[in-house]
Amino acid sequence: MTVRQLTPIDAIANKYTAALAELNPILATEAGIAGHDHQLPDLSPDGLSEITALTTRTLTELAAAPVADQTDEVTKAALTDRLQLHLQLDASGDLLADLNVIASPLQGLRDVLDLMPTATTQDWANVASRVRLVPEAVRGYIASLREGARRGLVSAQLQVDEGIKQASELADPKSSFFVTFLAGATPDGTAASGPLAHDLEVAGRAAAAAYGELVEFLSDELRPLAPADDAVGRERYALWSHEFVGAVVDLDETYEWGLDELERMAAEQQTIVEQLAGPGATMADAVALLDNDPAQQLHGTQALQEWMQRTADEAIAALDGVHFDIAEQLRRIECRIAPTENGGIYYTGPSDDFTRPGRMWWSVPPGVTTFAPWREKTTVYHEGVPGHHLQIAQAVANRDQLNDWRRLISWSSGHGEGWALYAERLMQEFGFMDDPADRLGLIDGQRMRAARVVVDIGVHCRMKAPQRWGGGIWNAEKAWELLKANVNMDHAFLRFELNRYLGWPGQAPSYKIGQRLWEQAREQARVAAGPSFDLKAWHATALNLGSVPLAVLPQALA
Repeated sequence: MTVRQLTPIDAIANKYTAALAELNPILATEAGIAGHDHQLPDLSPDGLSEITALTTRTLTELAAAPVADQTDEVTKAALTDRLQLHLQLDASGDLLADLNVIASPLQGLRDVLDLMPTATTQDWANVASRVRLVPEAVRGYIASLREGARRGLVSAQLQVDEGIKQASELADPKSSFFVTFLAGATPDGTAASGPLAHDLEVAGRAAAAAYGELVEFLSDELRPLAPADDAVGRERYALWSHEFVGAVVDLDETYEWGLDELERMAAEQQTIVEQLAGPGATMADAVALLDNDPAQQLHGTQALQEWMQRTADEAIAALDGVHFDIAEQLRRIECRIAPTENGGIYYTGPSDDFTRPGRMWWSVPPGVTTFAPWREKTTVYHEGVPGHHLQIAQAVANRDQLNDWRRLISWSSGHGEGWALYAERLMQEFGFMDDPADRLGLIDGQRMRAARVVVDIGVHCRMKAPQRWGGGIWNAEKAWELLKANVNMDHAFLRFELNRYLGWPGQAPSYKIGQRLWEQAREQARVAAGPSFDLKAWHATALNLGSVPLAVLPQALA
């Protein structure tokens, strides 16, 4: 494939990416853009205004730029969609009230440290420099939350309460991650000493103290203003749904589809249950059978990590050259046990130069020592290949065709998470999930994603609940009963999941909605091509696009 020449629209996208990396160094580290690991963003209202000003300038430049080819058409449509949506969210004030249990600055200032290199003295000097800025970032964050509250926008009580708990852990002067992580620094394989050790110690203690200030603010100022109602309402929900899905969806139709899909998943799961445990068996019977099978048990996090790595590597080897042509730099994925302990499983992309590989992370809660492969093989495919790793790392590698924004920054949850769910089903289609136990895990996860559509839209848009789930208007208590009945998960994990949905409106349904739109796009392409339809070629075209809003996907695939 020939190298595509840089166009004016590419130049605008590249300039925007560089400027955004400067204003948001956390995003730069996540995207693998070098040169910003020693910095943190300005989280104050003034800092947010700078990003808004950049957004406005870029939109103006983009509108006037000539379109050279189809790649430009997609870039212009996708970037315009994302920039306009940012301005809408800024105007709504929601960006000033960014507090939830999983993906807000409270977590981001700590989580970014997991992605930073820590091999050399310079690496740890960057860590010290970044952590030294945590107090300033926290105070800017408090200023934004305070301004959001002045405008009447405060996260629900549940989110504030959970935020207080999380911030309190990071504020503990002895056990704070900032303190313990920096105290364990080993530049060039030896314990830090001298001025570097001093800088790390001072920075860690100051960061923990800053989180103490955050606890005080959340407890004394924000908590009394926080609404008891978890619902954000239809208007705000529609805006966030567009942000996460990457398209405007009919919320009423999607809610009803979610209910139907939930019933369909339950029926499909019951068929597999009876294959495993006999006619009339329940999910509990099948789970007991599998959990008592020594072949379906992993003991300890080392065994878990080794199984993850082996399963991911085997998938890459089996798919490469058969269903996908996987570039050499993508054939390496690194599976790790995360230093956090919240139960999440997630993927982080490679750096721009692939010196940091794509990574699959498993965050193991305290006390959990036994793991069941039947539940999680589908998760490895979701996070690895052909899921996120193949999708995200392929975009990073496609330097010859895509600008920096398309390769490194552009992300729509509906596109990305929808692809990963589609990839799980794809592995069933390719024959990798023929074992009934693995297939049960696949459908169990898909059933959970259908339940999330119902719960998320139902609660936040105040939909009417079916009588079997309590009737009346959806709320957190009814959502809990639906999740317990449909999701095979430890209740502590499940409670965190529900708290996540209640505080991050529109994100959780984007997985299943995105999968639906991916499947529709594939079917449309199959019908249009007729007997000449080539699935491998269609997947290659789709993956080479990078992540685009789902509203733009049909145009991009044309």
